[in-house]
Amino acid sequence: MTETPLTRATLLLRLRDTADTEAWEAFLRDYGPMLYRFIRSRGLQDADAADVVQDVLRSVGMAIDRFDYAKEKGGFRAWLFTITRNKLSTYFEKRKRASPTANDTAQLELLKQESAGKDELQESWDREHQRQIAAKAMRLLQPTIEPNTWMAFTMTAVDGMTAEDVATRLSMSKGAVYVARSRVTAKLRNEVARILAEEDAGELV
Repeated sequence: MTETPLTRATLLLRLRDTADTEAWEAFLRDYGPMLYRFIRSRGLQDADAADVVQDVLRSVGMAIDRFDYAKEKGGFRAWLFTITRNKLSTYFEKRKRASPTANDTAQLELLKQESAGKDELQESWDREHQRQIAAKAMRLLQPTIEPNTWMAFTMTAVDGMTAEDVATRLSMSKGAVYVARSRVTAKLRNEVARILAEEDAGELV
């Protein structure tokens, strides 16, 4: 069954109800991996990164009813980035007081710098957002694609297999593999564009 995603505006409104499990599950599915990867990229171990993610989610839950993303510079994603950066700052401050390492000190300085540091952090955040959008697009698109066509795409474009190997494995011609990859790639680009357009529209509501 094809997933029917919540629009950005609808999701943010529904998150204000902490009992709305569908909305929170959608939020965790779309943003949880992004938050975890970004936090891990700051040098945290798995358990520590998971704890910081939980801190971010708690802050979102407590503050979302006061968030008017039509008035916030940069919209929801920028707001979420600020919360995440603040939670990381708190984490590294505690580490520095306990038993600081060179990485703790460097990360803390980076998080506090509004000019030089923000560029690197923002680039890392934007990369994770791009990965999140691509993963969401693939999740939404897969149920609409014939299984062999999808496998030909993922085996070549994602797994890096040659068209010859994929053709042999899937009992397809090499030309059919190229066509499958091309068609799915085009649909994936369109789906990414649709999601980004929906996000941009949601930021302006």
